Amino acid sequence: FPNANALAKYCGIVWNDNNSGDFVAQDKHMSKAGNRYLRYYIIEAAGSVIRHCPEYKAFYDKKYAETRNHQHKRALALTSRKFIRLLFGLLDKSQLYSPDKSR
Repeated sequence: FPNANALAKYCGIVWNDNNSGDFVAQDKHMSKAGNRYLRYYIIEAAGSVIRHCPEYKAFYDKKYAETRNHQHKRALALTSRKFIRLLFGLLDKSQLYSPDKSR
């Protein structure tokens, strides 16, 4: 994959645009394109990372507090995107994850 956004699109963790003229919708649905099994396992892995990594827990809590609708699903999906960026960076550089180096 050329970048982390392409990996996220392959995983199916992207949102469809819902625009018409000057109207821009606030509530966007996640795309159903992409590998549904990979999407499931990436989101499950992000949930595990939230439980074990304070940085990701803080990010999840911040995103959870930002909205009133679909709080858990939105925060989990956004945390999954952050996790995908981490995965892409580690795979691109052929490195192992180290919590000390992640900051």
